[in-house]
Amino acid sequence: MPPEPRPGRGWLLRLVIAFAFAQGAVSMARPAVSYRALSLGADERAIGVIAGVYALLPLFAAVPLGRRTDHGRCAPLLPVGVLLIGGGCALSGTAGSLPALAAWSGVMGLGHLCFVIGAQSLVARQSAPADQDRNFGHFTIGASLGQLVGPIAAGYLISERDGAMARTSALALLVSGVVAAVAFTSLWRIEHRGTAGPSRRADSKVPVGSILRTRGVPAGIFISLAVLSATDILTAYLPVVGEHRGIAPATVGLLLSLRAAATIACRLVMTPMLRTVGRTALLSTTCLLGGLLCAAVALPVPVWGLAVMLAVLGFCLGVGQPLSMTTVVQAAPAAARSTALALRLTGNRLGQVAAPASAGLIAGVAGTAAPFVMLGALLVGAAGLGLRGGGKGAADADPVTAPAPAPRAERPRTEREST
Repeated sequence: MPPEPRPGRGWLLRLVIAFAFAQGAVSMARPAVSYRALSLGADERAIGVIAGVYALLPLFAAVPLGRRTDHGRCAPLLPVGVLLIGGGCALSGTAGSLPALAAWSGVMGLGHLCFVIGAQSLVARQSAPADQDRNFGHFTIGASLGQLVGPIAAGYLISERDGAMARTSALALLVSGVVAAVAFTSLWRIEHRGTAGPSRRADSKVPVGSILRTRGVPAGIFISLAVLSATDILTAYLPVVGEHRGIAPATVGLLLSLRAAATIACRLVMTPMLRTVGRTALLSTTCLLGGLLCAAVALPVPVWGLAVMLAVLGFCLGVGQPLSMTTVVQAAPAAARSTALALRLTGNRLGQVAAPASAGLIAGVAGTAAPFVMLGALLVGAAGLGLRGGGKGAADADPVTAPAPAPRAERPRTEREST
């Protein structure tokens, strides 16, 4: 039986556009939440707790959402995610207390999780195995575009002059809610007919323990956790570092956006880098260099030096996320790829809960630069794990020339199995 034709790439472009607006809203809101918390009297520990609550609800919701997506459509999660992101952003701007701010930040995080699980599952289903590295790389460009524009917009909207931070941070959060709503305009004809998962059956569920024991999956999850934790702490704590070093919010926004621009540049040239270096070496090298640069942020360097370090760091961090997606998808059982991606996101959210909380404790004891040393150690550990297991198994196949698996003889091949 000839394989079913793949959908064109228009769906991927629309998905990237929608992701850019959704991620832009989140990237604009995250530093704005930190500044609003500071205006409400938060210290470094409270900032860490609020940043951790963003990931708390997703920590418990990821696997059930992944199970649902494995046996149904992916697209319905996208508008739900946009609605929760927009509502969480806007209501964070109206919050008058730290607990309320933390709660609405959690709603924002749940919306981001819904959108990302649906979107990543779509890319996995609708991409041929040989195209997954490229398509996941292009998909994450949407996130990088949002991370590029969001902090700049937040930085220019937020002002601390004459005690205006409470008002201007609230304005930035309301604007981020409007930005999230724009993502609705690209959520049409994204899911190709025939790519929905098989009908729900009790015997079709692959146990979570079995997925986690699959060769390549744990390494992919940990590398993703380390890279995202670094990005998250940079977003949440660079404003605090800026406050201590006398760096204006607009400059902090530009620094965060410079990091995102370098990440975009990395993903645009990822395919030739993979051809030249290979996945294992590329993952390990960039994690190691990223760890050293994260630790170097703790040094009292001038703003131009900080800008150079963040640009190189952004390039290094651009590798981990798309390649960890491909690693997990290609290593996981065919009937549980959405669940495996959800477990990867659960690891991400666990890192987003534990890393900011740990960073808050460390910052309270050893100063605001100390969390970056912790992140450096985490990334160095990810580099070592990448050498041992991050590029093995199915994920070690050549990302450009790997052939699609042959259809099984005993029954017709489905669209789900072909990814």
